[in-house]
Amino acid sequence: MKNTIKIERALKGITQEDLAKVISVSRQTINAMEAGKYVPSTVLALKIARYFGKKVEDIFELEDGD
Repeated sequence: MKNTIKIERALKGITQEDLAKVISVSRQTINAMEAGKYVPSTVLALKIARYFGKKVEDIFELEDGD
């Protein structure tokens, strides 16, 4: 699954640590999601989308192999 978390963070000017605190996860979790090593739960994906004021589909996208 691809995502645009890193881009959204850059646009908002926040760090991984900032985002992690807002959605109550570790900075390592944000790092793993951005690297495509961790697929978030539905609740976590919704929290991230809400924080950025976007739909889940605007941030997360399935890849051909998913």
